[in-house]
Amino acid sequence: MFLLYTQTETTEPLILPDSVQKQRLAESIEKLMNLDMQEMMSHLAEQAIWVFVKILIALAFYFVGRWLIRRILRLMDRMFERKAVDISIRPFIRNTASVVMILVLVLVVVQTLGVNVTSLIAIFSAATLAIGMALSGTAQNFAGGVMILAVKPYRVGDYITAQGQSGTVQEIKLFSTVITTVDNQTIYIPNNVIATGIIDNYSTATTRRTDWSLALSYGDDVEVARRVILEMLSADERILKEPAPVVWLNALEDSCIRLTVRAWVKNSDLWEVFFEYNERFYKELPKAGLRFPFPQLDIHVKNEK
Repeated sequence: MFLLYTQTETTEPLILPDSVQKQRLAESIEKLMNLDMQEMMSHLAEQAIWVFVKILIALAFYFVGRWLIRRILRLMDRMFERKAVDISIRPFIRNTASVVMILVLVLVVVQTLGVNVTSLIAIFSAATLAIGMALSGTAQNFAGGVMILAVKPYRVGDYITAQGQSGTVQEIKLFSTVITTVDNQTIYIPNNVIATGIIDNYSTATTRRTDWSLALSYGDDVEVARRVILEMLSADERILKEPAPVVWLNALEDSCIRLTVRAWVKNSDLWEVFFEYNERFYKELPKAGLRFPFPQLDIHVKNEK
């Protein structure tokens, strides 16, 4: 029979002779016939019992670990309350600590089952690198969240405008900021874009200025309008005395004169005062003989013969 051999002397030929194959088959059959089934079953039973014990130990580690993680997170919440930690930072630290502890618990459970943790960590690192490259935007959002918590351009409870959205900050998560709009919509803004974009924070100052633009007819007395408006504002305790309210003649337009009214109020009173005085100006200024004009255009017709 034609035989094929490899070039090295230490390896066996790719195709063994029939005599060698028959000899090895006979040896295998002889070992199988002489196998002690009772000893084999005893060995398998011992191995099964040991595997079952390892599974029980791993489950015990898992449930005890989960209980410890919950306890640690509760202790962290109490510590946050006792130390008066900024409410914006609490969810971020808590979620990060929870993820780290769960990963450690998983490694302990896997080690208990007999899996080589070193190889698992290497595989996990390679997978993390691949996932990180695929989800680079998510990593940027995490970095943006860290930047927001470090710089603190806003906190939970602040009213902000960012990325064309306005609302009250409810939570700063690992990858996004959650805001609630005035009509009770929940909006999630990625931390990366909000950390590198323009943010209008309306809650940092204790006082804010509110402006009104009023149009009056030509011929109306500006001094009368100024006196009436200032009397209305000075009688309201919500309007701050310093800086004092002002009324200016802002522009002479085509069909009206334009007054600008400015007053300072507490941040919490801004919108209530603004909308209330829109209505009061409309109702009370005409009582002083002041008129709100309609847009008009004078046309002069010249008769030529």
